[in-house]
Amino acid sequence: MPLIQINQNLLTSYNQELVYKNVPAKEQQYYVKWLRYYLDFCNKYKFNSADDGSIPHFIEKLHSKRQSTFQKQQAQKAIKIYFGLIAREQQRKQTYQNPNADKITCNEIGEAPQPYQGKVQNNRAVYSPQPERRSAATPSKPDVTPDAVSDVETGQSWETEFKKLSDEINVRHYSPKTLKSYRLWAQKLQTFTRSKSPSLLDVNDVKAFLTHLAVEKKVSASSQNQAFNALLFFFRHVLGKEFGKIDGVVRAKRRPYIPVVLSKQEVNDVISVMRPPCDLVVKMLYGCGLRLSECLNLRINNFNFDAGILTVHDGKGKKDRTVPIPKVLVDELKVQVDKVYQLHKTDLSNGYHGAFMFDRIEKKYKNAAKEFIWQWFFPAKTLTEVADTKEIRRYHFHESHVQKAIKKAVNKAKLTKRATAHTFRHSFASHLLQANYDIRTIQTLLGHSDVRTTMIYTQTVPSMTVKEARSPLDMT
Repeated sequence: MPLIQINQNLLTSYNQELVYKNVPAKEQQYYVKWLRYYLDFCNKYKFNSADDGSIPHFIEKLHSKRQSTFQKQQAQKAIKIYFGLIAREQQRKQTYQNPNADKITCNEIGEAPQPYQGKVQNNRAVYSPQPERRSAATPSKPDVTPDAVSDVETGQSWETEFKKLSDEINVRHYSPKTLKSYRLWAQKLQTFTRSKSPSLLDVNDVKAFLTHLAVEKKVSASSQNQAFNALLFFFRHVLGKEFGKIDGVVRAKRRPYIPVVLSKQEVNDVISVMRPPCDLVVKMLYGCGLRLSECLNLRINNFNFDAGILTVHDGKGKKDRTVPIPKVLVDELKVQVDKVYQLHKTDLSNGYHGAFMFDRIEKKYKNAAKEFIWQWFFPAKTLTEVADTKEIRRYHFHESHVQKAIKKAVNKAKLTKRATAHTFRHSFASHLLQANYDIRTIQTLLGHSDVRTTMIYTQTVPSMTVKEARSPLDMT
């Protein structure tokens, strides 16, 4: 017997609530799944889905199905978010003095987007692009007083604004991560204002939201500033409005940050317990000072072994730069090239449509995706089927695989430092500085626009400068 379908109004509000609760996007589909299982359980065993007394029975049912502890905890959290949504809707109705407000059923709650649905078929990841989010009424925060915003003004769709935000980001060639971040903050503002009509948003809404982030959510300085920048972009380029002067909200200052740096021995200890291809990825992070995204986006044509130069295209800020290829890695890198070549031959024999390409390069060079020089240097293990075109393509190795491998290796090496993928870039810069390399040279290798960004590494190594005031004429 198939599971019952979640009411669209409930699904909409629940998805918005997941965003508000900072549930990672990749986990939201599982929270929706648990809610669906819970509602189906209540329907099948005649429990009231609005009564939290049914939760223990539901968890016991999961236990009988031999679900893991993590799954049971995630399911319980998903259901608690659902009950929090019900309670807040009930409070809102009571605030509006609705005499008929009683138990809120799942048919009475707002309207929202479908979560991303990814699936794997026949060892192939089926890529289904996430649809544009459709948002509507969702009461998210009781501290937004009903007197300030009327029913007529709330519950409005922001679909047009989100589409325009995407267009404005793409026309400027900003990164997908920027779009994801800016869209998330716009969604949080929508939730905070209970989907107030975008045309009625003003500086007071932004002021209240930023204050809420700082005082109640206690977000970090970087998050608060990111929210400010995202909403400034949203107002200026999507709504066609200016912030003006925001009194009463102080933009948080970031505290000076001293990056974690590993010693050469610690770097070797971590790499020695890693397996291919993650160990080579880490060697490139440390040996060339690459960001993780830059490393995984490398293609075969980025390597010039004759000149000993690696070209990094479209780094942070869409900047290109070159770095020397570590001589000790040349043989290992050439072996990786041979592996990619063999994999590419196999893919072509199986009806492969090519690697995923960027911008409109494939429109300009129609066969580029199938050419060997355009293949990923660190290809993904599985092929991906594009849902719209049914094409079979290959993506690069996913960042999460490297991040998990590094975390596991750091624990296995028994390091006493918190090391991530970016730590190896920090170590690259610090070790060059320690070897008395010029700060401007290091700036160029790292791809920093401002030398002040590079200067942070002067705090990670012992000072080697002579501080005695002395004339050059007196030096022998």
